[in-house]
Amino acid sequence: MRTQETRAALCSALTALAVAAGALSISACTPLRVVTHTVAADEARVPVGAYAMDADHWSITFDVEHLQYSRFVMRFDRAHAMLDWKPGGLEASTVDVTIDAASVDTKVPLLDKMVKGPDMFDATAFPTLHFVGKRFVRTGSAQGKLEGELTIRNVTRPITLDVTFNGYSRNPLTKADTLGFSAQGVFNRAQFGLATWYPAVGDDVHVRVEAEFERSEKAGA
Repeated sequence: MRTQETRAALCSALTALAVAAGALSISACTPLRVVTHTVAADEARVPVGAYAMDADHWSITFDVEHLQYSRFVMRFDRAHAMLDWKPGGLEASTVDVTIDAASVDTKVPLLDKMVKGPDMFDATAFPTLHFVGKRFVRTGSAQGKLEGELTIRNVTRPITLDVTFNGYSRNPLTKADTLGFSAQGVFNRAQFGLATWYPAVGDDVHVRVEAEFERSEKAGA
């Protein structure tokens, strides 16, 4: 009986040692430059050039009022954006965003088909949503309002996004010059001819964006 207890205790000790060794190994493999990485919202440090949205680090969501119970969130899974960073920083720069309408994801397959269909985005006839940021009005050291135009179903309307420049640095993993932004705004879907399902679905659409942009040789070209 004592032999079995001894074996069990030895097994437990060896397991704990293996787990600890694994943790140390992971810690040792984590580059110091990643652990100590910081960004700064100093626009003067940002290299001038073309920046492409990082394909793996972005999020664009729309949310609408649902039966007055809550705001229903849908996201887009495919989008492309280019940022033209010019001397003068945010107030001199522009951004161009294209969203794949067929990539809308509501987490409800039947609803996905309805939103992509003729009653809403009509993704077959109008495959993209398009936003062009044209003028940035500063409201703080790293915040401001980005005035631009949003096009849905070939209808173009003005929209203003509240933007925060989260910062710039060299990405410690990719070594690319990287910028980070958060943005949000509101538009009225009826102005784009998207009045279907009202009032069960509200008119005001809230937009939320999180995005990283990287400068690379490809982006510069």
